[in-house]
Amino acid sequence: MRLVISLFIPWLTFFTIGRPIAGVICLALQLTLIGWLPATIWSVYALSQYKTDQKIAKAMAAQSNQGI
Repeated sequence: MRLVISLFIPWLTFFTIGRPIAGVICLALQLTLIGWLPATIWSVYALSQYKTDQKIAKAMAAQSNQGI
């Protein structure tokens, strides 16, 4: 769902992943017609980084629970 949001409403993606300042900057960029494409690319990239960070945190928590 966040991927669809990042394609159509890029600035909203940043608010859903907890980066409101980046969301405001993305909104300002998105308000220009030329900035729409970079805002979308930035949003998709930030979303992929967020998902990677979540996977790493989950793996680290599982590792610490095993006592390693």
